[in-house]
Amino acid sequence: MDQMIDIVSRMQEQRDKFRPAERRVADVVLKDVEFAVRASNADLAQRAKVSEPTVTRFCRTLGCDGVRDFKLKLAQSLAVSTVYLRQPRPMTNGVSADIWSSVFGHAHTAMSQAERQLDRRELQRAVRIIADAKRIFVFGVGGGSTTVAKDAQYRLFRLGLAVTAYADGHLLRMAASTLGPDDALIAVSATGRAPEVNESVSIAKQYGAAVIGITRSQTALAELADIRLLVDVEETPDVLTPSATRYAFLTTVDLLAAYVAYHMGPQAQERLRRVRHNLMNYRAGEVLEPLGD
Repeated sequence: MDQMIDIVSRMQEQRDKFRPAERRVADVVLKDVEFAVRASNADLAQRAKVSEPTVTRFCRTLGCDGVRDFKLKLAQSLAVSTVYLRQPRPMTNGVSADIWSSVFGHAHTAMSQAERQLDRRELQRAVRIIADAKRIFVFGVGGGSTTVAKDAQYRLFRLGLAVTAYADGHLLRMAASTLGPDDALIAVSATGRAPEVNESVSIAKQYGAAVIGITRSQTALAELADIRLLVDVEETPDVLTPSATRYAFLTTVDLLAAYVAYHMGPQAQERLRRVRHNLMNYRAGEVLEPLGD
C-alpha cells in the first residue's frame, strides 16, 4: 500500500521557504482546508490574491503533479485531520475552566456509563475464568488500549496469577498460538476493530482459550469474545483532552481485579500481604503506600 502523504504537514513545514505569493496560497489553504478542497484553481487564486499559474506553481513546489493532484492529497489528509485543524480554545493564565470541567466531567461520565452498562453476569463469568486460568494473556494495541492492558497485568499479577500483557502485533499472534483450553485471553480495544487484536483472538479461540472482550458493543471484537464486558462511551470532540473510553476501561479492569481478589479470598489476601511486607522492607519509612498498590 502506498504511503499517504501528509500534505498539510508539508505545507506547514515549508511555509517559510515559499515565495511571498506562494505563501499567501498556503495561508489560504491552511486557514480553510475544506474550502481549498472544493475550490477551483481560479477560486484559490482569487482568495489568495495571486495568479492561477502561481497556484499551479505552489502545488508543484509541494511535490504534486498539479492542482488536481494537490487537491486529492489534501482531501485524503482532510479525511483524518479535520478535527485536528480547528483552533484550540484560548487559555487564561494557564488555566481554562472549560478544559478543567471537560476532563473531570468526561471521566465522571465514563465511569458512570461503565457502572450502568456492564453486565454483572458476564463479569462474574469472567472472574471465574480468570481465577481458574493456568495462564492469562492481555492484548491491547494503541495508546489507550495498551495502557489498559498493562494495568490489567499490574492488577492481576499481585494476586499470584500468571498474567502477561502484549501490545506488539507480531507478539500477539505468537502468544495467542501458545494458548490452550486452560488459558484465558483478555482482549482490550476501544474500537473493537483492531485487526491485530481480532486476528489474534481468532487464533486463541482456535486452540480453545476463553476470550474476555473489553470493548464497545456491536463491534467485531464483541462478536468474537466468549465473555463481553461492553461499555459505549461518547468521546469528546476535543482532541487535546484524553479519551473518555480509557477511564471506563480502567474502571472495568479495577472492578474485575477486585472481584477476582474476593473470589480467591484468603489466597489473594496472603499474596497481597507478601507484596506489602516486602515493599515495606524495600522502602524504609512510616508512610504507607496506597493499600491497593
